[in-house]
Amino acid sequence: MSELSALLDIALRAAALAGETIMPIYASPFAVERKADRTPVTEADRRAELAMREFFARETPGFGVLGEEFGETPGDGRHRWIVDPIDGTKSFIHRVPLFGTLVALERDGEPVVGVIACHAVGETVAAAAGLGARLNGEPCRVSRVASLDEATLTMTSFARTAARRPLGYRALVERCGLARAWGDCYGYLMVATGRAEVMLDPDMSIWDAAALQPVIREAGGRFSQWDGNPALGDSAVATNGLLHGEVIALLAADLA
Repeated sequence: MSELSALLDIALRAAALAGETIMPIYASPFAVERKADRTPVTEADRRAELAMREFFARETPGFGVLGEEFGETPGDGRHRWIVDPIDGTKSFIHRVPLFGTLVALERDGEPVVGVIACHAVGETVAAAAGLGARLNGEPCRVSRVASLDEATLTMTSFARTAARRPLGYRALVERCGLARAWGDCYGYLMVATGRAEVMLDPDMSIWDAAALQPVIREAGGRFSQWDGNPALGDSAVATNGLLHGEVIALLAADLA
């Protein structure tokens, strides 16, 4: 087994551990709190991240860890796990099963391993640089749809997308064959597995995006900010690659 394969296996085990922590809470009553930024958080978010941090400390003791709930633990300076224990907490608290756990490994500032584990629907897509992408262990690829007229567009929030780029939002929705809000990390799983062609998020943090980038790229797609910059940033668009340039151009309508 190559080093990256071994690290991907660790990422998958960490995501599964998070799922074992999250799902019993999902199935029972739980309290919802508000963080300083007014976003919701539950005991499932915190307990899952702590479980992953303890696991990483045993498996890769020299690696740093950055998580949404507990900040950064420095490591060797080269390797850093980046985790979002529940991406889509709002879906989680409304019992909508499209939330998931995101696990990424960053090496020298570049995400090289990514896992999107959607526990409630029983689907996990995972990838490592040069090793391709797999859905529940089987190879997966983006679609070959080459026309927006035939494309499915999905996004986490219609309201926030329209507020950020009203002209671009309208142009893109009008051009695509189907527009839905199958959002959070599940939308990126859909692109990586060929079920959708475009996924948008107007607001991203590093723990939201780091795992998505290698998954989309290894599945044959493209992942960037809304301006086309391939580096991780404060927005995200994932496509099957064939439509990426056209999507970026449409999103720029408000900047003309």
